[in-house]
Amino acid sequence: MAAAAARVLGSAVRRGLVVALAAADVPPSFELIAGGHPTPTAGSEAAGRRALEIARLAGADGHLLVLLSGGASAMMAAPADGLTLDDVRQTTAQLLRSGADIHALNTVRKHLSAIKGGWLAVAARASSTTLAISDVVGDELSVIASGPTVADATSFADALDVVRRFGGDAAYPAAAIAHLIAGTRGETPETPKPGDARLLHATAHVIGGRREAMAGAAAAAASRGYHVLRLDDAVVGDARTTAISHLRAVTARAASLPRPACIVSSGETTVHVVGKGRGGRNQEFALALADALASAPAPAALASAGTDGIDGPTDAAGAVVDSTTLARARAAGLAPPAAYLDDNDAYPFFAALGDLIHTGPTGTNVGDLQVMLLS
Repeated sequence: MAAAAARVLGSAVRRGLVVALAAADVPPSFELIAGGHPTPTAGSEAAGRRALEIARLAGADGHLLVLLSGGASAMMAAPADGLTLDDVRQTTAQLLRSGADIHALNTVRKHLSAIKGGWLAVAARASSTTLAISDVVGDELSVIASGPTVADATSFADALDVVRRFGGDAAYPAAAIAHLIAGTRGETPETPKPGDARLLHATAHVIGGRREAMAGAAAAAASRGYHVLRLDDAVVGDARTTAISHLRAVTARAASLPRPACIVSSGETTVHVVGKGRGGRNQEFALALADALASAPAPAALASAGTDGIDGPTDAAGAVVDSTTLARARAAGLAPPAAYLDDNDAYPFFAALGDLIHTGPTGTNVGDLQVMLLS
């Protein structure tokens, strides 16, 4: 996105910043800072502080262009006054372990931040334009990247309610809880709200999302001779329970579809981590279907993968499960899938079968993609 902006704008670009997960080629007028994901790192904080500095340097006669492509809530962090990076990191990790969805997670992130929830746009005296590739179901701009340049309708009270629903005060850093409580008392400024005059110079647009990924997958399947069905309803909820209901819905919707058939869906599920294993929401989604696909009346296969190439804290994007998975697992001496699910340990199950999906980081994120094939 930065390279495209540099090509279009040329010498009009005074300075720029690219925040990515790893080293990358950037245009000459841009600097690169590597951030972290899914929890922020020291690089994330450096990136957030530098982004705020660039916004302030834009000047009243300049223009701030913000290009978002997923993961920015973690990769670009600037803790609010009185908070440390560890406060934010521990809070984020606890919410992820507890199964908080992205809306709940980012409600808290915005209220622990000096850059999210509209504060980046407030920092700029210049007008700003944000172009976002959405990794959020519903494409809500205030949730994408925790809305650094758009108004925030949530409150400190909402954020405090989230942490109390997902673990309670004792599960989070004391400084983070104190900050949220101070906000509910009006002792800390609220995030800019809709109608705030400080954001009148800021505009934002979604330019891509999960539906574009589905369209690409559907076109690729059709070119290979599959009869394609696209399910536009977002796949959300707890990964292992949603997987079963999703399979039932797909089976019903595809009953009259000629074979071979390809059913494409997308969304973003969650995982409530209770075990000590290794995996991610897409791997759990796939593993939860191993028993059901083994008893399916006809051969079937399903892949679930993160479009950013990263599923949870693993090097895999997701996994493939099919009608033979259970039999192959038994032949390999693996425990039943339920044992791996109980320990949130899907990664080694699929690794033993060679059924992990490895793409490497793709550089963008539009949520998760599921592709099911029926013969």
